[in-house]
Amino acid sequence: MSDYIERDKLTFSSDITGIKFFYGRHKFYEFDILKKYLYPILEIRKEGPEMTYMDNKNKLLKAREFLTRPGVAVGVGAGDALCAKLIEQAGFDFIWSSSLCISASYVVPDANLISMSQYCEAARSMNEVVSIPILADCDTGYGNANNVIYAVKKFEEAGIVGISIEDKKFPKDNSLLEGGRQELAPIEEFVGKIKGAKDHQRNKEFIVIARVEALIAGWGQAEAMKRALRYVEAGADSILIHSRSKQPDEILEFIRNWNQPTPLVLVPTNYPSLTLREVEKLKKVKLFIYANQPLRASVKAQEALLEEIKRAGGIHTIDHMMVPVNHIFDIQGVPAMKEDEQKYLV
Repeated sequence: MSDYIERDKLTFSSDITGIKFFYGRHKFYEFDILKKYLYPILEIRKEGPEMTYMDNKNKLLKAREFLTRPGVAVGVGAGDALCAKLIEQAGFDFIWSSSLCISASYVVPDANLISMSQYCEAARSMNEVVSIPILADCDTGYGNANNVIYAVKKFEEAGIVGISIEDKKFPKDNSLLEGGRQELAPIEEFVGKIKGAKDHQRNKEFIVIARVEALIAGWGQAEAMKRALRYVEAGADSILIHSRSKQPDEILEFIRNWNQPTPLVLVPTNYPSLTLREVEKLKKVKLFIYANQPLRASVKAQEALLEEIKRAGGIHTIDHMMVPVNHIFDIQGVPAMKEDEQKYLV
């Protein structure tokens, strides 16, 4: 294959073989050595609010750096583009495209009732409005290894930097559901999902997180460690060790016993006493995820507002409970739209 790039009338030649990359209808070749010089040339924006190739490449590189750089990257769970935008504006490192939050937006249980396409489109809509990486919570991978392979293809196409899959049987119940079915899949079945994901990803920076549910299922530390080690051997880029204990003790015990270079991921929903400062001291954790707090806060605020409207018989008492309409316009990007109107509308 000849080493060239064409974009309309532009042709760039080199003596380094490139890797084909497709984004929409545009074809690119990726060069490791010449990234600095080629990416500005290759930046192409499709019609509409799609992110550019360079935007998504930067997100992939940034997410991969999270796993190797000093410190802990902090992400927050979102179920739609508006929440993702607010998370970015608040200064967090990445978005967790949360299966709980997305399923809640459809008002259905977090039990694989909506399709992979619905989850993927929600993540895509988030990616289009933020400049920080998005990691997708992909439950059990939507089926067997074939489903995982297809999911990797679609989430990569959507510009998502990585996925997390958990080692429970499909369909799953939410890990924090009291009395839920927390049935673990056979280890080798889940290993096949990890291998399928890693073998079929197109971008080398794409991240596959293996989520270990042994503590959730009550199978103990030994089972959790056995599974985590096997998943690392299968190629997982990081291990999410999950717990529904109200205290972080069993999580801290797992971390103390973890002697692999593969980084850990924590979701402290049920053990909020474990702070970021304490996690940073552990050195083995690289991603810390507040998975659903904006959703829960939003529901509480909306319920309170609606109750007050009903009580007061009008909206004359609720201004202090809302942001001004102009604030919504700003989040939507209305000022930028009006600037474009001045430039382009006749």
